[in-house]
Amino acid sequence: MTRIALLTTGGTIACTTDESGALRPTITGRELFDAVSDHVPVDVSVTELTRLDSSAITLAELDGLIAAVHEALGDPDIDAVVVTHGTDSMEDTAFALDCFHTDDRPVVLTGSQRAFDHRESDGPGNLIDALRLAADPLARRQGVLIAFGGWTIPARGAVKRHTTELDAFISTMPREVRRPAGIPVAPLDGTWVPVLAAWPGADRTLVDAAVTAGARGIVVEALGSGNIGPDMGAGVSDALEAGVQVVITSRVPAGEVTLAYGGSGGGATLGSRGALSAGHLRAGQARMALVVALATGNDASDLLL
Repeated sequence: MTRIALLTTGGTIACTTDESGALRPTITGRELFDAVSDHVPVDVSVTELTRLDSSAITLAELDGLIAAVHEALGDPDIDAVVVTHGTDSMEDTAFALDCFHTDDRPVVLTGSQRAFDHRESDGPGNLIDALRLAADPLARRQGVLIAFGGWTIPARGAVKRHTTELDAFISTMPREVRRPAGIPVAPLDGTWVPVLAAWPGADRTLVDAAVTAGARGIVVEALGSGNIGPDMGAGVSDALEAGVQVVITSRVPAGEVTLAYGGSGGGATLGSRGALSAGHLRAGQARMALVVALATGNDASDLLL
């Protein structure tokens, strides 16, 4: 029988509604699995790692999850790993896991948009789909995947597209892009990379503040194909001169960041001074790519697609 390690971290899939009407993660990993166990003819071991909203997951907790996935895959009798996770940062976690994933066996993330106690919760269906996907031989050698809302989405390029709809995730990545080879695991905690949003006429205040506070890298969520205002561009140029790595992504939902325009805040100018294009990655995954690169001593351009 197929053996799957189920790792749970909280999120909406584990939430119930308190007396005030707020959602809080209260359901244990065992309770999550017990709710679907009759529908999945596989042998599942359950480990609850945390019980948090995914907006609260730190790099230290992400390190713990990465270690737990690798520990599970260290057992040759385990055929796959499934992770339940909140949707707020599922794309970030999936990307980080994929950076370090070198095993043929799949790792599948899932969660829900509706709480465990919602009368029409999507959590059980998503968890069943994730467990079935993990047990499918066709999932082998596919890296880290997200099973959500009836879709299977590769980790790289995954983006949460809607705050409430049940098919919450899409991919921004062209189909022909291949996964880079996985890299050895290293601690991510302590590698501070903020995401700074640009807007028309934005000044350099946020960039200067990040550099002064000790950011090792900066992700700029730029306009269009990778452009920012002249004053913010001057701040980015100074940050690059000071040795801070900068990745430029876009607030536009889809399309490649091309760094094509001139001017002091234009993408071409910033690229000529050392800024990197995030390619098809949006802010969350671009940040994670830069965090992983800095933490492991790898070239960030190898992780940006």
